[in-house]
Amino acid sequence: MDDSLQTDLSREWCAAIDMFRAYLTTERTLSEHTVSAYMNDVTAFAAHVGGAPGIVAPTAIRHYLGHLVERGLSRRTMARKMSALRAFYRAQARSAEAPGSPAAAVRAPRLGNRLPTFLYVEEMFHLLAAPDVATPLGMRDLALLEFLYASGCRIAECVALEAADIRLDAGAVRVIGKGNRERIVLYGAAAQSALRSYLERARPVLAGRDENALFVNSRGTRLTDRSVRRMIDRYVQQAAIGKHATPHTFRHSFATHMLEGGADLRVVQELLGHQSLSSTQIYTHTATEHLLRVYEAAHPRA
Repeated sequence: MDDSLQTDLSREWCAAIDMFRAYLTTERTLSEHTVSAYMNDVTAFAAHVGGAPGIVAPTAIRHYLGHLVERGLSRRTMARKMSALRAFYRAQARSAEAPGSPAAAVRAPRLGNRLPTFLYVEEMFHLLAAPDVATPLGMRDLALLEFLYASGCRIAECVALEAADIRLDAGAVRVIGKGNRERIVLYGAAAQSALRSYLERARPVLAGRDENALFVNSRGTRLTDRSVRRMIDRYVQQAAIGKHATPHTFRHSFATHMLEGGADLRVVQELLGHQSLSSTQIYTHTATEHLLRVYEAAHPRA
């Protein structure tokens, strides 16, 4: 923890939060982004309640949730903060002298069923036609967008790939996902063609001599997820799609289009790297909505 935070919190809280960070990184092997979010949530809670972790009661957590309501935070944000607190007290419970978890007695706000944003097939194809493949950066952008759509990869998984990971003729690549879990993702002919053009004609121009990353920026170093988000924003505006799209929109679109095309839910779960089938089932609702719109538009008695 930062020295500035240590001056605001008790020594007990500082020690417990440091232990929590070690638990998240070494035992649960969560991503840096997830660890940072959990640490921020628990630190904010500690600053609010004060005292020490071992004397927090369930009522203090309920009061904290009320404080978040007054601040206008969404139910989804409050549910995430409760998830962080539960994980924190689960880590604390591993100590023999630690009391039971006060978070276990507090129910998180109930979430509505928010369907993921996705692009229709026509919109996706229009977006994929936006990069100018006459330039090295345009070839890189097309290869990246085609790969995201073809594989359903998370953006962190994509930008972490090394150039040596890609075997073009195989149409498959091994990625490291959440929780340091490995899986095989697939990509089809369109992504293969775009990747081949990028690797043979564009990446040798863009990449620095000692850079191993698959996707590189204009300075020759590894492309970041933030740069990809800005790039997608630019192409969405250029293609005049009229929707907000992020790298995760490509993942949502991949899953939705696979299910609409008749793919088995278990196969989509495996390709997405979901541990639980319930995480994948949300896309069946999205696909059903699409079928309903087609039915209402096409059936004479709808």
